[in-house]
Amino acid sequence: QVRLVESGGGSVQAGGSLRLSCAASGSIVGIRTMAWYRQTPGKQRELVAESTSGGRTIYADSVTGRFTISRDNAKNTVYLQMNSLKPEDTAIYYCNADLLTGATMTFNNYWGQGTQVTVSS
Repeated sequence: QVRLVESGGGSVQAGGSLRLSCAASGSIVGIRTMAWYRQTPGKQRELVAESTSGGRTIYADSVTGRFTISRDNAKNTVYLQMNSLKPEDTAIYYCNADLLTGATMTFNNYWGQGTQVTVSS
């Protein structure tokens, strides 16, 4: 069974840092785009950062210069380094990935279960 498992969330004061990790497991043959999204109550899930298999990265304007997405393809893992955190960064952060699995030999999109990030002022 293919899974995305996030870790690294928690509570931090404004100005602090957190590093999120997301590991893909299962019968994975290849990985295309890996990304982080976040969602707060009553709002739509929004893209935070994206990393393509070709090495291109995209960031939301609100996190540019503070967050960095990176990936370790050998470990099927994507990271989100979050610095200079602000209270408005408080959200549930979700990992998302396009995975090529051995079972289907097609790319499908998967979501992790989410990890809570809370930034206090």
